[in-house]
Amino acid sequence: MAQASNARVKVGIVGGTGYTGVELLRLLSRHPNAELTAITSRKEDGMPVADMFPNLRGRVKLAFSAPEKAALTDCDVVFFATPHGVAMAQAQALLDAGTRIIDLAADFRLQDTAVFEKWYKMPHACPGILEEAVYGIPEINRQKVAKARVVGNPGCYPTTVTLGLAPVLENGARLIDTQTLIADCKSGVSGAGRKAEVGLLFSEASDNFKAYGVAGHRHHPEISEQLERLAGGKVGLTFVPHLVPMIRGMYSTIYARILPEARGTDFQALYEKRYENETFVDVMPAGSLPETRSVRASNDLRIALHRPEGADLLIVLVVQDNLVKGAAGQAVQNMNIMFGLPEDAGLGQVAVLP
Repeated sequence: MAQASNARVKVGIVGGTGYTGVELLRLLSRHPNAELTAITSRKEDGMPVADMFPNLRGRVKLAFSAPEKAALTDCDVVFFATPHGVAMAQAQALLDAGTRIIDLAADFRLQDTAVFEKWYKMPHACPGILEEAVYGIPEINRQKVAKARVVGNPGCYPTTVTLGLAPVLENGARLIDTQTLIADCKSGVSGAGRKAEVGLLFSEASDNFKAYGVAGHRHHPEISEQLERLAGGKVGLTFVPHLVPMIRGMYSTIYARILPEARGTDFQALYEKRYENETFVDVMPAGSLPETRSVRASNDLRIALHRPEGADLLIVLVVQDNLVKGAAGQAVQNMNIMFGLPEDAGLGQVAVLP
């Protein structure tokens, strides 16, 4: 249901003490149509939000409340910035009250419940709701998001790889070998969440660079599912994530073999045409080298294409802020679409330099 641009949307956030939670607060506190109504934290019940996050002093006047005290069913939309499994346990009650849901965890991303249960080690509590959930990459599923009651906000890595490959996969394109795709991806430490863990300590993560999840990562089936939807068939994907010693930022280098019959394709023109009307996807001039700092704290995602020596290898470089376009910013973008608001409402932040 579309609303006028001056409409007020009552917003609740479940799990407001993590990195994606505070990022939602930062964005929504300056959103012209958002009315922050409830934010939950059992441990911090009663604590003013600004006491935990001093950057929000004078911006957010709410205090955290225990989930059972929060008036979530009075909200128009509830964001879940929580561990996997929380949203699906509360989804039915919210939907019954007419409240829409945007889940930043994995509860409503994977349509195959067996795959979900394999990777997340828990049964899916509401497969019926999962069936109606929409995967929330607006640049691909905008019309479905507009009508959705439940949106599964994509993972950060899947956002870069899916948008990085969409133009050469969708609409039955026969441009690349879909069985030999490689995604070599790097993320800042905030991608692991706000938690005390030895590998995330400054003295452990700083001055270091490492791969992880090489044998298997939870985002692999999510990426594969989305690429297969675009391609209309099975894909072969090698996905290797890496941890880099920076707080926020994501850099994905994607390799795809160009099919012999597609060697004459102007890939730069293809990508520019595909994303020409997308506010948050920037296709840079051919041969550009995007930097993570060019998107820091913004909802922008930048893409650059390379074809070394004109050979049959297409290299797609994609950068985003893993906490914004990779999480909270994309969630707000989805909210805007769901409530008929300007898609860029509350998301006009320019990247922070230096």
